[in-house]
Amino acid sequence: MSNKPFVVVVGTDYSQQASRALKVAFEQASRAAPAELHVVHVSLATSPETAVRSALPFAGLAASPVLSLEEQQALLVKHLDAALGAVPVVQERKVRVIAHVVVNAPVFGLTQLASQLEADLIVVGSHGRRGLARWLLGSVADGVVRQANCAILVVPPEPHELPVPAIEPACPECVTARSASAGQELWCAQHREHHGRRHTYHQGDRACADTNFPLVVR
Repeated sequence: MSNKPFVVVVGTDYSQQASRALKVAFEQASRAAPAELHVVHVSLATSPETAVRSALPFAGLAASPVLSLEEQQALLVKHLDAALGAVPVVQERKVRVIAHVVVNAPVFGLTQLASQLEADLIVVGSHGRRGLARWLLGSVADGVVRQANCAILVVPPEPHELPVPAIEPACPECVTARSASAGQELWCAQHREHHGRRHTYHQGDRACADTNFPLVVR
């Protein structure tokens, strides 16, 4: 019988969503105790020089202060003490919590560490980005799903935290066209180019028609 503990790896960027993922990861580890919970913060830079290099594609990223590995490790431990200190009987649940700071891209840093630890589960939080933000910033959750070689649990944001897509109001010209034509015209001249010619389908009488097909296009 193997004495290997159940290993759970979870990433954190100190966001609210990452805190939710941390709690879920701890619960998963608790159910399989004895277990190890490895909490990973992936850093892109540990010195002003590397901060400048990593910020080249995105102006403004180097504006925040750059912490050394030791400072980042201390910050992560302090964060875990605050986050898991409220969890009762941590020791009694036989979950060993270990903090890691890794210098890498988030997806590769998380999945590489999980591979080295022979993790049984990776827990990752999703920010629920959509549209342009998802295209520009990418999705760590999607990348982990593609790269990892173990089971993955994605923690979605709360429903009220999901970004609401911006819906434009009805075009005033289209509203005027529908009103003036009693609904015969749905779009104004500008938007008609995008929608093309509409097709109206009427239900026909099967008994009186020459064919059994019930729809007649007019």
